[in-house]
Amino acid sequence: MRIREGEVTGPEESRLLADYFSYRADAFPQRGAYVVTGPKPADYAPSRGVFLLVEDDDGIAVGCAGLRMLDAPIAGDAPTADGARAEVKHVWLSPAARGRGWAHDLMAELERRALELGATQLVLDTHHTLDGAARLYAREGFTEIAAYNDNPNATRWYGKRIGPAQ
Repeated sequence: MRIREGEVTGPEESRLLADYFSYRADAFPQRGAYVVTGPKPADYAPSRGVFLLVEDDDGIAVGCAGLRMLDAPIAGDAPTADGARAEVKHVWLSPAARGRGWAHDLMAELERRALELGATQLVLDTHHTLDGAARLYAREGFTEIAAYNDNPNATRWYGKRIGPAQ
């Protein structure tokens, strides 16, 4: 397995994102209510973020995740000099690639990249029905925080301090 940078609009990335959005829409509790919001390429440009691909041992892309810097502080947080936040988006491993520890490796790489971008906190949102995602985020040290966006698909928000001051 290897993790490499991708282009959010590339063919492999588009296939994985389509799989992700399809899975999310099919699993969403209210049929037809899932709102697809594709990633904006500018959010994943160098110095603003990164989009990563997970490839299996045969070089086939089996997963992805994005990381983008947020401009605004999280609601309820006082702005601080060390408040740079990076948001984790579209974490996806195809069902056949799960259970191998690759999600942990992907999350660790996202954290490393966030530190390179100057972030001191990672944040993400998810839906309460995604039990596997909640378990992953808890294992990775995320805790529930106040909502920081108005994502119609989200019911839970998580954060994690990163870097030397964590």
